[in-house]
Amino acid sequence: MTAHLPEPATAAHPPEHLMTSPPPKRVTTSVLTAPGAVPAAAGSRTGGDVLVRALAAHGVTHAFGIPGTHNLEIYRHLAAHGIAHLGPRHEQGAGYAADAYARVSGKPGVALTTTGPALLNIAAAIGQAYSDSVPLLVVSPGMPLRHPRQSTGLLHEMRSQTEALRGVAAFSHRVSSLEEIGAAVARAFTLFRTRRPRPAHIEVPLDLLTAAGEAIPDRAAPAAGPAPADADALAAAAGALRSAARPALVLGGGARRAAAELLRLAEELSAPVVTTANGKGIVGETHPLSLGVSLHTRAVRHWLGERDVVLAVGTELAESDLWDAPLTLGGTLIRADLDPAQMYTGLPADIPLVGDARATVRALLAHGLTAAGPGARPAGPDPGAVHRSVAALRAERDAETHERDAHLRPYMAAIRSVLPADAVLTSDSAQCCYYGALPHLPVGPRGRYLHPTGFGTLGYALPAALGAKTADPGRPVVALSGDGGLQFSVQELATAVQLALPLPVVVFDNGGYGEIRDEMLDRGDRPTAVDLPPVDLPALARAYGGHGVRATSPDALATALHRALTTPGPTLITVPEEPSR
Repeated sequence: MTAHLPEPATAAHPPEHLMTSPPPKRVTTSVLTAPGAVPAAAGSRTGGDVLVRALAAHGVTHAFGIPGTHNLEIYRHLAAHGIAHLGPRHEQGAGYAADAYARVSGKPGVALTTTGPALLNIAAAIGQAYSDSVPLLVVSPGMPLRHPRQSTGLLHEMRSQTEALRGVAAFSHRVSSLEEIGAAVARAFTLFRTRRPRPAHIEVPLDLLTAAGEAIPDRAAPAAGPAPADADALAAAAGALRSAARPALVLGGGARRAAAELLRLAEELSAPVVTTANGKGIVGETHPLSLGVSLHTRAVRHWLGERDVVLAVGTELAESDLWDAPLTLGGTLIRADLDPAQMYTGLPADIPLVGDARATVRALLAHGLTAAGPGARPAGPDPGAVHRSVAALRAERDAETHERDAHLRPYMAAIRSVLPADAVLTSDSAQCCYYGALPHLPVGPRGRYLHPTGFGTLGYALPAALGAKTADPGRPVVALSGDGGLQFSVQELATAVQLALPLPVVVFDNGGYGEIRDEMLDRGDRPTAVDLPPVDLPALARAYGGHGVRATSPDALATALHRALTTPGPTLITVPEEPSR
């Protein structure tokens, strides 16, 4: 999907312990004295100071990571520049937390690692942020400037960190001087502000972190206002929408900042709305025009194929959204996206609108799509009739998967009955999420549902919930996962205990990797390595210092969730399931 930054959330001041609790120290076997390191003298600044100062100058107030021998000079300066730090128990967790922090706060997430294995640990999170167009900045030390290409056995040494990270990030920038540090940070924030936001990596050689210099210039990313699409293309799109008898909207994560404008557009055109997973809730899913997250259903795909005009905003229309073969459309496709490549990849646009989603949709509305006068839209369909047809299509959509999803729907209703409208749900690659919450747990524009699409990582939900809580401590956050995915990052329960903020973690336990088990059975294979020995997850949560309960019915889940939302620390709620086959 293609995402723009959401509007910054208005968050309460982070709890004091978030600013002061020291993160766990990475165990190392030696302390390296960087060759050429010069102690900082009065009036001079080390590379670590230059780096942290540059981050603060770009509005960074929180960072996630784990300190190690090589990045201590970065950590030394965080507090002085007003940057709070949260220390997850694994770098992958730090990356997912920073990712969710970005999605909820509207500001880029920042993660700090040390060299070598720590940086590779966070690579999966970088890949997920790339897939979901999340502005994530990962900062690490690197080998010294003049370190030989031939291996010397230096601590955490690897052949090339930048070459490894270039395969998953938008760019990996190794700086070569103190002066270049600020420019590298500005480069990352310029990407976040002006192009499709994707993760970036900055590597500072460890001898530069401790080296000192005077009169190091500050660099800043230029201010950039959102630009709409080309005027001629906008006029063509407005004309197509104005004449449409059967319009439809498809909204992805890149449409989020334009939620209010797109709702107005949908209502003016009486155009039903379908979203991707990352577009979930842009138009409230209880709205009579909403078809929710349903691009993957046969009924909705067939219906889209019969629309005469489809406006797709901020979405790739890719396999991760469709779960199947590409869409076949019979009408005009208008694509609005910040990324020009989306105009000719996948389904090519008949009318391409390259620009910021909000500015572009506002410009479309300014064309007066329903105004009277020459060239105005003819009388459209009766809104009541459209609402009835959407309700009928919803029923047809749900009938396709009624047997598969029937046991999950009462639990989703129980979760929805407890959560306020502004709650954040973090999701995982689990059956309870993509068969349960995505289609059957309605979310509106005030809420958020954070799901790892595309790259499809496991273990996202729990650390992402920590990032969402850090972004807005007073906002209800619930992590939703399966037992298999949870155990990729279950150690972050310890981090949740450290935060001491209410955090329900709802885990549907089907005894292993349920989706893969089902795929093996569908192939006629004997299930292998998918049935996991049972784990008493509530007891594990208690061992970490949190709380743990079992909920064997939707009512029990609602009761436990209600209590967990006001209980400090994490509460792991296990919902036992029979294997799906």
